[in-house]
Amino acid sequence: MSAGSQQAKVGVIGGSGFYELLDDAREVKLDTPFGPPSDSYFVGDMGGVPTAFLPRHARGHRILPSEVNYRANIWGMKALGVEQIVSASAVGSLRAELKPLDIVVPDQLFDRTKARPSTFFGEGVVVHMGFADPFCPHVSAAIAAAGRAVGAVVHEGGTYVCIEGPQFSTRAESRVYRQWGMDVIGMTNLQEAKLAREAELCYATMALVTDYDVWYEAEQDVTLEQVLSNVRRNVETAQAIVRQVVPALDRQADCSCRHAVESAINTPADLIPAATKTKLDLLIGKYVR
Repeated sequence: MSAGSQQAKVGVIGGSGFYELLDDAREVKLDTPFGPPSDSYFVGDMGGVPTAFLPRHARGHRILPSEVNYRANIWGMKALGVEQIVSASAVGSLRAELKPLDIVVPDQLFDRTKARPSTFFGEGVVVHMGFADPFCPHVSAAIAAAGRAVGAVVHEGGTYVCIEGPQFSTRAESRVYRQWGMDVIGMTNLQEAKLAREAELCYATMALVTDYDVWYEAEQDVTLEQVLSNVRRNVETAQAIVRQVVPALDRQADCSCRHAVESAINTPADLIPAATKTKLDLLIGKYVR
């Protein structure tokens, strides 16, 4: 699929069910230089905006956070023509004021993953990209505004610590993350955010609080049953937010996220192997010939 064939403008990554919001949804199966994405993309219209949805863990939730092919997932969004991505993800709260069923729109990330690919680059091309502010402020603001519009309790800002999983934290880890100033804890957003920036896509997340992790003695320790119960309760809110935010993003102007690689390629073009140029043409073709 060529970089110019735009089938969608906004992408949504999350759990099952969001594709039901699309008008005239069709399944699009893609392969990428990094292997297959988690599932088919569901492409259709939402509020008149061409939109692509991808179930992060595949339909039926069959893929561990560590097994998600984040590179393929983001590459596929880029190949479909997506410019902005809204991520929906379940998180644990590390702050008493961030209550289960609240929505957090974080502005920072902290990496506690261990062995996940987090870059498209290598194989003869070095790219040192700025990542001081990992979430797109424009998409974040649109998510927060949409959340308030549908009556959700929304908290703007905060740090999302991304752990390897699939186990939840130990009590000691949870307490340390609080001491470090972390606000919510999850298992998926770090790689998505890094790769979206490398693909020059605007990316932000609505973090759906499901539990208090294991630090909060006033609450029972986090269990899968508790998380899934609150995930189900959050689904309607998340869907309502997505319905609001997609048309708003369609009106967004250009953003610095969409030029992130322009001045970040460290390797002279004549030294980049031809095979790498071909493989990464979707990402660097407009900068490297």
